[in-house]
Amino acid sequence: MIPRPTTWRLGAPAPWAALPEADRRGIGIDTVLAALAARGQSGPVPEDVGLDRVLGPTVLVDAVAPAVRAVNAGVLAVLFEEQGEARVVLTRRSFSLRSHRGEVSFPGGRMDTGEDAAAAAVREAHEEVALDPAGVTVVGWIHPVLTVGSGSLIMPLLATVPSRPHLVPSPDEVERVFDVQLSELADPDVFREEYWSIPGREIPSSPDNSFAVWFFEVAGEIVWGATARMLHELLSIVLVPAPK
Repeated sequence: MIPRPTTWRLGAPAPWAALPEADRRGIGIDTVLAALAARGQSGPVPEDVGLDRVLGPTVLVDAVAPAVRAVNAGVLAVLFEEQGEARVVLTRRSFSLRSHRGEVSFPGGRMDTGEDAAAAAVREAHEEVALDPAGVTVVGWIHPVLTVGSGSLIMPLLATVPSRPHLVPSPDEVERVFDVQLSELADPDVFREEYWSIPGREIPSSPDNSFAVWFFEVAGEIVWGATARMLHELLSIVLVPAPK
């Protein structure tokens, strides 16, 4: 259940909403790779990516940062291509889990001792949906995301596989595994921005203590929270020109 406050208000359209439909279709893997390279976000994660480069509203940094000093989890956005369209793998988490029950997410989880975020993301993807690690190529990254609910600083990794993977959800962790085209996510009618205000949370950069929450409604699911922030950045990288 989405904990929407009664004071929420509608926000702005997606940053890519004004693009002609033709420019929002035919997003292939090569397009994604070129866009990542243009933003300096291809290849390994830089060592300085951490709290100072977090993606998300200031409220999350204020609420969680005292307890989280470094990346402690990794997720894997797995991309593959069919008919010239890149598709991304998503899961719906089991309702039996302790946190983020029933939410749509990327495969991933907490880092084990000695692991980096990429190794943790690949391992967790294998455990959660039986993704074969041998076929995975990590190609880039997007900015880390803080979560209040689980106290995680999550590093999202982008990876490619050569064809549609055979995936089997682990019933203890995953209710459903599915995939969607990036061009579907780029449909302005799929996206919604809301502004939330939570009593007791102060947002220094906001005159009314509100912060943006993003949603994507696709494949019969509502994607929101940390995963929606990750998808928002990925689509912005691909569809919005890089600053010069």
